[in-house]
Amino acid sequence: MEFDREGPQPPTARGPLSAAVGAHLLGTGPLPDPETAAAASPYGDDLQLALYQCYELHYRGFAGVSPDLEWDPGLLRVRAALEDRFLSALRADTPVHDSVAEAVGALLVEPVDGKGVSHFLRDEGELWQLREYAAQRSLYHLKEADPHAWVLPRLWGRAKAAMAAVEFDEYGGGRAERVHARLFADLMTDLSLDTAYGRHLDSASAECLATVNMMSLFGLHRSLRGALVGHFAAVEITSSPGSRRLAEAMRRTGAGPAAEHFYDEHVEADAVHEQIVRHEVIDGLLEQEPELAADVVFGIDATGHLEDRFGARLLADWRSGRSSLRTRLPALSHEPSGAAHVP
Repeated sequence: MEFDREGPQPPTARGPLSAAVGAHLLGTGPLPDPETAAAASPYGDDLQLALYQCYELHYRGFAGVSPDLEWDPGLLRVRAALEDRFLSALRADTPVHDSVAEAVGALLVEPVDGKGVSHFLRDEGELWQLREYAAQRSLYHLKEADPHAWVLPRLWGRAKAAMAAVEFDEYGGGRAERVHARLFADLMTDLSLDTAYGRHLDSASAECLATVNMMSLFGLHRSLRGALVGHFAAVEITSSPGSRRLAEAMRRTGAGPAAEHFYDEHVEADAVHEQIVRHEVIDGLLEQEPELAADVVFGIDATGHLEDRFGARLLADWRSGRSSLRTRLPALSHEPSGAAHVP
């Protein structure tokens, strides 16, 4: 049997579901019963880590885990039960707009008294909080754009061409040093964070895992292509103003030039991407498949729902002086201006 020696180390289990999935991947135990998955807390650590383990087989896998398990029938049955539990909760808990125009319009309005994570980090965040934020976001940014690439074979015409154009930018326009995942690794280096793919999985909260799992869920199911387009629109439309605030946070704390550059790059790139996604990807999709409008709305609003949950978790921890991570980060290797004690 062939084993992948390049992937990250398997994560530490967070409950019976993730322990059983991990044991199956390593060939040391049976899979959990799908009925057990169906009864688990949909946003909890155990289900979210179990689902993340299943999805990671479609990306780089884990060290010591056979690539053949990507399509293991038993594992796929368990994954389906985990997905159904998660997706059902998302559909039940996400307040949705009445139309695509309303959902997109809400994204375009910046609140006057914004109180989100990027506002907090810009105005009062300390370097240890920026490091924690980057460590958790690395679970997506070190594979930035990869979950969205799954939708390309499921689109055609204007939507496919426009989506491919945006993805080409995300992958550096053909230049390896400009691939956005590479730029984020450079940001992590400025912050003295380990840049190894998947290194911070054990540190990330369930709320963070849910935001990444949603991308994989939407991307890997053709039936959810409309939701993936809606999710992608939400990311691109809100990215430019949020990135501007995060770039200012990096400058204020003296995080480093690469840390600033990652977000400066997204201020410019995503301002262009916003227009393409709104007028070509969404409009092109709905021109050919108008019946997907409700799915696009769901993708937009589910993204906001999970990002709000993640943001609330971060801010609750930080405002109480607590770390938002499950495991402690190593100390900074340097002391930029503005550095603060890590709790």
